[in-house]
Amino acid sequence: MKKSLSLLATLFLSAAVTSAGPQPQPGTILSQTSVDCGAKKSKKKDIDLLCQQYVLRSGTTDYTIRQPKPSDQTLIPINTPTQFTLDKNKVKFKVNGKSFEFIVVGQAAASSAAATPASSDPNR
Repeated sequence: MKKSLSLLATLFLSAAVTSAGPQPQPGTILSQTSVDCGAKKSKKKDIDLLCQQYVLRSGTTDYTIRQPKPSDQTLIPINTPTQFTLDKNKVKFKVNGKSFEFIVVGQAAASSAAATPASSDPNR
């Protein structure tokens, strides 16, 4: 009996450890824009700094994500499939072997293109 209880406890604890942490989710980069994310002081004038902002769709949710710093200006192609992890307000993923970490600045329900025309037709 003690042996079966210890085996059951071991299985339960190992299942809890393997399920801990954020699980990877499939997603696709839908769009990209450049947004103002601060200014840099030059000798006589301020220079506006731009950060890349993307819309990442996962199932029925669109995440608006932004670079945390303007230092990395690598552009991610639109319609790039990703496997990402979501942890609090950060998204981490890899594209072409390069790791990225972005801040989540917005979240919305994904719009359904099929439902939009039918619901906007007033003659129905």
